[in-house]
Amino acid sequence: MSTLTKIALLIGVCLSLALASRTTAAEPIKALLITGQQNHNWRYTSMVHKDTLEATGLFTVDLTDSPSSKLSDAKGLAGYQVFVIDYNGDRWGEPAETNFLNAVKNGAGVVIIHATNNSFVGWTEWEKMIALLWINGTTGHGKFHPFDVNYVDREHPITKGLSDMKAHPDELYHTLVNTQNAKFHLLASAMSSKESGGTGKVEPMALVLEYGKGRVFHTPLGHVWTNSFDSKVSVVDPQFRVLLCRGTEWAGTGKVTLGAAWDDVRKHNTLTATEKAQGWKLLFDGTTTRGWRGYKSDKMPEGVWDTTHGSLWRKPGKEGGDIVTVDQYADFEFECEWNIATGGNSGIIYRCTEDHGASYETGAEMQVLDDVKYPDSSPKNRAGALYDLFALSQDVARPAGVWNHARVVCKGTRIEHWLNGYKVVDIDTTSEEYKKAFAASKWTQMPDMGTRMKGHIALQDHGSEVMYRNVKIRELTSGK
Repeated sequence: MSTLTKIALLIGVCLSLALASRTTAAEPIKALLITGQQNHNWRYTSMVHKDTLEATGLFTVDLTDSPSSKLSDAKGLAGYQVFVIDYNGDRWGEPAETNFLNAVKNGAGVVIIHATNNSFVGWTEWEKMIALLWINGTTGHGKFHPFDVNYVDREHPITKGLSDMKAHPDELYHTLVNTQNAKFHLLASAMSSKESGGTGKVEPMALVLEYGKGRVFHTPLGHVWTNSFDSKVSVVDPQFRVLLCRGTEWAGTGKVTLGAAWDDVRKHNTLTATEKAQGWKLLFDGTTTRGWRGYKSDKMPEGVWDTTHGSLWRKPGKEGGDIVTVDQYADFEFECEWNIATGGNSGIIYRCTEDHGASYETGAEMQVLDDVKYPDSSPKNRAGALYDLFALSQDVARPAGVWNHARVVCKGTRIEHWLNGYKVVDIDTTSEEYKKAFAASKWTQMPDMGTRMKGHIALQDHGSEVMYRNVKIRELTSGK
């Protein structure tokens, strides 16, 4: 059984458990995710955390990377039940800090993730609120490695029913300091082994405490370093995701209704009323391949592409060829989610025509790739890149086996690639910058690549297992 097939089957089981284990709240818990300044890869982690929470169907998450401004509006904060903080930059200043403290004192919850506890040393009220801090010269960590996290209180609402975390890949903080002697309750710990560069002692990995009427959940887990592909797995480990979701629910409400398995319970391959009004059209209905065919063929490649798991699934096995939309598009906004198998390679090829032997000879490509395991993952070839021309401006691609959200915007000669909420490529194909990149690329051997102003959307068969879902398009006209 293939990797992505196992994932799809596991999703079905987890979905049943998640739905059976709680009653959906009448109104979602409204969360504000505070991010921005970080010496870690906050653009990656913040969007993963947002997706992790919203996938449960229990939260709506607003994200701010300008907390000084956002927190200055006291009335605007009143609607938030919980603040999820993934930040370790400058102090927020006034009135932001007082507004934040007052909101928590009056009952809003707080979630502290990883290096957030590096922040604001010297702000006494903050130190009381989070209990344990990173203090330079005292606190440290060993190498990034897999380790077990053991729940020491199995009756707390956050941890009740959870199994210990096994081989969780992360950075293990040691010797965090309780600068204000704050009273907290320990939920989980892990051995900081000397072999990994640690202390040889058990260190706290999850804790809770109160600040005024507010509840605080704090975990030093969730390390993702800038330009570190391997560390990206820490925050997409389902064990971490379920802990984060349950901790956030408890901080926001004082109870936990979520089950012991994390999963995405959202309905996929549908359009909202707003999307329909905006002119979006589904290119995949979740069950059939209607609207698709093989490249230079009037039918789908036989036995290669399937819809079994609610996705356009390129099954493992023999190569069958790219698939293309029946219709052609000129100016458009295209979106989908993709999930690539370990070591896999695929691509979203757009404005391709069928007057050459392969789709990529005319259509430009947004790369779909496992950046960690694929043999050639040079910057211009990584997931989200304009293949062999322009690298990503932000390192936000997610690992193999995890869903990525892609968006391509084409209007005239201007092309944009968006990956997981961030614009990562923005180029005009008539610019000198583009011409220079083209001249230095392999496309000089295929001079028609990227020259078409109208064509099909192709999903590339590069011999790898891959899934696509939520595939949709909106044709653009002047003013849109």
